[in-house]
Amino acid sequence: MTIQEKLVVSLNYKLSDHKTGEKIEETSTENPMVFLYGVGAIIPEFEENIYGKKVGDSFEFVIKSENAYGTADENQVAMIPLEVFHDENGNFNAEHFPVGALIPMSDNEGNNLRGRVVEVTPELIKMDFNHPLAGTDLHFIGEVLAIREASQDEIDHGHVHGEHGHHH
Repeated sequence: MTIQEKLVVSLNYKLSDHKTGEKIEETSTENPMVFLYGVGAIIPEFEENIYGKKVGDSFEFVIKSENAYGTADENQVAMIPLEVFHDENGNFNAEHFPVGALIPMSDNEGNNLRGRVVEVTPELIKMDFNHPLAGTDLHFIGEVLAIREASQDEIDHGHVHGEHGHHH
């Protein structure tokens, strides 16, 4: 069986920053990546690079940032007045907003966002709403562990159920 549409794929991979070599993420045999191929749940170019592979096949490829999480956009960096982050007593607790922290936020239309704290001043918090991997060329090295037919339930829901997948 080879990887193709509507099959459940299990694989191990190591993801690193292609430019720096810094490790970003790594799966394991005990906790592999398991997904339903071809439903748009992962980066399209990732799927393109593993299409047709069989169990035991290895892979290595790079996905440029513009084909992954995009390039960093300065328009996604905002200066937010400190009073937005005051508690019910009108106080600001700087310990809750260290540089690098991801803070859940929502925009004017109620869309959920996560902003990374870049800088805190006495008046403002500079937050970056770009994806954390925006601007990063992704280097994947891995191996296909298993391929199986998806159940009709998995196809209908668009994701994997059961071990390492989604549970209803």
